[in-house]
Amino acid sequence: MKIVFFSPYLTEKRAGGGEKHLFDTALAVAASGCQVFVAISPLYQQQKKKTLDLQEYKAFYARFLGRQLDQLRFIETPLMSQASFWQKLFWTKQFDQLYYVTDGSLFFSLAKKNHLHIQIPLLLPQSGLINRLKLSRWQLKNTNSQFTKQVIEKNWRTKIDFVHYPLVQLDELDQGAKKKSKLILSVGRFFRQLHSKRQDILVEAFKQLVDQQPELFHDWRLILVGAVEDEAYFNRVKKMAQGYQIEFYPQVERKRLIELFQKATFYWHAAGYDIDELKEPEKVEHFGITTIEAIAAGALPLVVPKGGQKEIIGQKLIKQLGWQTVPQLVRQTTFLLEQKTLRQNILKELKSSLARFGPVAFQARVEKMFLCEKD
Repeated sequence: MKIVFFSPYLTEKRAGGGEKHLFDTALAVAASGCQVFVAISPLYQQQKKKTLDLQEYKAFYARFLGRQLDQLRFIETPLMSQASFWQKLFWTKQFDQLYYVTDGSLFFSLAKKNHLHIQIPLLLPQSGLINRLKLSRWQLKNTNSQFTKQVIEKNWRTKIDFVHYPLVQLDELDQGAKKKSKLILSVGRFFRQLHSKRQDILVEAFKQLVDQQPELFHDWRLILVGAVEDEAYFNRVKKMAQGYQIEFYPQVERKRLIELFQKATFYWHAAGYDIDELKEPEKVEHFGITTIEAIAAGALPLVVPKGGQKEIIGQKLIKQLGWQTVPQLVRQTTFLLEQKTLRQNILKELKSSLARFGPVAFQARVEKMFLCEKD
């Protein structure tokens, strides 16, 4: 069975949670016995001046994931290019299944089965006749969270068949007996659009934390990890951080990132800060893979209680771990630092609910979605 995965974001060499989710799914499908392709588009080039270096893409994502991608074959696609409608359409016909991570756009596909993965809770009514017809051609639709599912079903007027949670390698992150450091960690790309991770707010909170509680936090560090997509924003945040023990890791290998998770005492997350999630759901955290990774590694998360974060933390604990203002984040961090037993009990309860995001549940869901048959 031939299955192809396509995301317009891959062409831009974007490396975030959405891309990890796509490759984790593709690798799980390959492990089930299917022949799996990853399609890269020349995007909007009117004339290709050179052949895409597909090995370069493969090497880039292998480094990002910290995994070998030998089970996946990278190929070029006319989708999202200046190729004709018919070229695009007949290209899709060669596959038994096509899995598309949509950026809000839709296209016609002649693959035998079409999967539409929606990872952004867009308020984008698919009401036009053409769009309704396109949407009907995607037989299986899935989202990355219950939050995204609710937004899409209401606004797109379509049924979501699966909530396809991202995979977290829980054993890989389990901190075991490793000693925690005086470290607060946050992980997320530096950008201002959509669900910005609001590192500027975290820097302001850390500065207030140190200034107001110098005896407790004078030797603590805040580490911000994430690729830089907005250079001006990144530079502004770095300027804000001057004079404080705030470190920036715009590029970090997976092994080093796991070490940081394992050393961190707290994990801060600010996506959705000062946003009305009913009016602008796309600007809050759509799911939050890094929050789960933090919990698995034993770092206590403090998050803006909106979007997918509420699913991860749960209604019972979100009141203790959710924050809406900088002073509130400062107060909660100070309080929880002084309550070691409470921190340990909260983490124990959080960890007990993580199996639904682990490898066993993920593989079972993928096999149900794709129904691959081994040769």
